Amino acid sequence: MTLWTDRVRPEITGALTGEVSLADDAVDARDVITVEAPFTGEEIGTVPAATEADVTAAAERARAAQAEWASRPLEQRADVLSRFHDLVLDRREELLDLVVIESGKVRRDAFEEILDVATNARYYGSRADEFLTTRRRHGAIPLLTRTEEHRHPRGVVGMISPWNYPLTLAVSDALPALVAGNAVVLKPAEETPFTALHVAQLLEAAGLPEDVFSVVTGRGSEVGPALIDRVDYVAFTGSTETGREVARRAGENLVDCSLELGGKNPMVVLADADLDRAVQGAVHGAFTNAGQLCISFERLYVEEPLHDRFLRRFAERTRELGLEAALDYGVEVGSLASSDQLEKVEAHLADAVEKGATVVTGGEARPDVGPYFFEPTVLTDVTPEMDLAREETFGPIVAVHRVADAEEAVERANDSAYGLNASVWTDDAERGRELAAGIDCGTVGVNDPYPAAWASVDAPMGGMGDSGLGRRHGREGILKYTQSQTVAEQRGPPIAPPDVPGVPRDVATRLYARTTTGLLRALKRLAEVR
Repeated sequence: MTLWTDRVRPEITGALTGEVSLADDAVDARDVITVEAPFTGEEIGTVPAATEADVTAAAERARAAQAEWASRPLEQRADVLSRFHDLVLDRREELLDLVVIESGKVRRDAFEEILDVATNARYYGSRADEFLTTRRRHGAIPLLTRTEEHRHPRGVVGMISPWNYPLTLAVSDALPALVAGNAVVLKPAEETPFTALHVAQLLEAAGLPEDVFSVVTGRGSEVGPALIDRVDYVAFTGSTETGREVARRAGENLVDCSLELGGKNPMVVLADADLDRAVQGAVHGAFTNAGQLCISFERLYVEEPLHDRFLRRFAERTRELGLEAALDYGVEVGSLASSDQLEKVEAHLADAVEKGATVVTGGEARPDVGPYFFEPTVLTDVTPEMDLAREETFGPIVAVHRVADAEEAVERANDSAYGLNASVWTDDAERGRELAAGIDCGTVGVNDPYPAAWASVDAPMGGMGDSGLGRRHGREGILKYTQSQTVAEQRGPPIAPPDVPGVPRDVATRLYARTTTGLLRALKRLAEVR
């Protein structure tokens, strides 16, 4: 047993040593994936590397289980989410231990995942009937046509989740799929499979039938394509490059997909912003999870009159951030997730410095803390030819830019292929909302880095441009997992030229056209009155 598994609660040591239930008991255990703790680089366990045959078996079992699950009353399915909500809160400390150990993030950042999962479980558990219940629609002809819209589950949903938020991204978007009557087969990231496996156990404890939510561990290059080929809908969170491949393959199979992809997120700070509040927002927005957050900031645009004071205070606060490998709540910044992430961060920084960027604070790896730790870093003098100017770094590096006015700030914020998240900081809330609406991002906060928009689960969340397709949260977040069906009953005369005995067809058709035209005019006038 390793240092980190020795320190966790006994409830999850079984998961950390590989004593877990996989999607297919026949997976060849000789081909395994080793999982390490980013804090130390130590091995914390292994999981089987599933094959294409294993994915096929998991999908077939999911399809068989889905039919019975979908036939249950919606209230029963919602009750599972309600019980899961309580389990997540009751067992939050063991979940936090697992997330911290697997991902290398600090406990305070991991707690955001607990909040997110519980919030989504509560929301969709209590609102699913509103979104899924059969609805009356306006018929073709008032009183004579009765039209209804039904919502049916798609069937089996394939989900592919990343390593940076192993709890949230493994289950929050799966909850609406489940309550809508689908089965879910999840392929978690190779780096963080144990969190997903533990989630499956909690869902089962909450009353979810066997095989309605299953986890297939394995390498993305093999399991990912196999999963896309065997499901009725694909939900992917990850890089834009991989997202294009997922969309291409889903399109070939004529199945729909949602993609939450990368971001190069801007923060706009106007001259009238509260300095302390804006600085704290920048720290939170840039360095949560060591910058490994798809909606974190990598570009800051500060209006001229406030720029120097903001930069000085932001650098001071960044310099004070504590790095530590610990399970405690008090630690501010954790580790990067892997050697690959560390190499990318170092490469982006080296390229920027070589091309003229200035390091205001940070800029060094910290092997004295742990193998993948890197100091929170603030840069200035970043120019467009630098790699980190336009590419997503996904690490604790942020560039601060001076702008002349709000118009320039918004223009430069929009100068990106990405459009996931942004924020505007100002003492004039009305102006802030107006500017926010002009930024080409799926979510924009006013005087908030991201929690207010992210936690507003009644509103859709997703990206524009290269940041993805589709939305999670709200009505859109559950209806994407359904197919609509329209059932219309015609109670009166048919909507077609009548066949009247003894009347020439052309005469009957002209009469039908004249009468229908009059009806359309009347319906328009009625709509205008309303």
